[in-house]
Amino acid sequence: MTNPTNIRSKLLIAAAISVFLVGCKSTPIKDGAEVEDKSASASSADSSDVKGAVIDGSAANSNVNELNDPNSILSKRNIYFDYNSDTIRAEFRPNVEAHAKYLNAHTATKMTLQGNADERGAREYNLSLAQRRAVAVKKALNILGVSDSQIETVSYGEENANPNCASEDCYQQDRRVEIVYPNE
Repeated sequence: MTNPTNIRSKLLIAAAISVFLVGCKSTPIKDGAEVEDKSASASSADSSDVKGAVIDGSAANSNVNELNDPNSILSKRNIYFDYNSDTIRAEFRPNVEAHAKYLNAHTATKMTLQGNADERGAREYNLSLAQRRAVAVKKALNILGVSDSQIETVSYGEENANPNCASEDCYQQDRRVEIVYPNE
C-alpha cells in the first residue's frame, strides 16, 4: 500500500520542478515585447545618486524641437553602463536630470526607456540586465519627480547588439538605455 504523505511529497516536488522549468524556458522575443520589473529593489539608483537638473531656462519652456537640438543635452538619448552593471554612471547623471526636468515641465509627455545589453552572457540574463538598466533610469527619473505614468520600460536584452563586436569599445555601445520620445 502506498503512503499518502509520500505521494503528496512526490507530487509537490514534481510541481516545483515543473514551475522551475517553465520559468527557465527560453521564448523568442517579438519586436516590441516588454519585460516588466515590478520588484521594489530592481535598481541601485537612490536619491543620493541624483541631484537637481541644470539646463538653460529656454529649454524648459520650448517644445519638442529642443529634444532634437544638437546643442541641447536633451538630444543625448543614450545612457551607457559598465559591464554587468545597472548603476547609472556619474557622467550620465546630467542627461537623466535634464530629461527629468523636461518631463516635469511637460507632464503630458511620455517616454520609453529601452534597455539593452551586449551579446556576452545568456539570453535570459541579458534580458534581465537590460530591464534592470531601464528600471534604474526610471527610478532616477521618479526620484527627480517624474510620474510613473510618463515612463515605460522595455528590455531588448542582446537583441539590438552589434553582432560584429570584437572589442570592449564596441561592446560598450551595446550596454545602454535608449530614451525614446514618441511621435518626434
